[in-house]
Amino acid sequence: CKSPSPRQNVPVRYFIMKSSNLQNIDISQEKGIWSTTPSNERKLNGAFCESSLVYLIFSVQGSGHFQGFARMGSAIGCEKSQDWGSAGFGGVFKVEWIRKENVPFQFAHHLLNPWNDNKKVQ
Repeated sequence: CKSPSPRQNVPVRYFIMKSSNLQNIDISQEKGIWSTTPSNERKLNGAFCESSLVYLIFSVQGSGHFQGFARMGSAIGCEKSQDWGSAGFGGVFKVEWIRKENVPFQFAHHLLNPWNDNKKVQ
């Protein structure tokens, strides 16, 4: 599970990553890392190990926008980062930013999430 190389016949997974502030997104884009809560780590590590690709779509809470998307580049390790300076985050993992752009939620309202009662993706 250490290699992000594509695995055959396994679906691509997508996750919306909510950030409490824009500074965390900026740090991620500058350093190519991310950290999430321990409750999310198991889901993300499972997806990374079982899927060909894991895309993370980032949004700052309350912004009404997506700030971009990245590919998960490594499994989540035990090493923590002081970059976020907030207790409650788990280990750090690599992300490879593909697009850094503010996109209003309204541009994605035609996308529905079948695993969340067909609610709009935002």
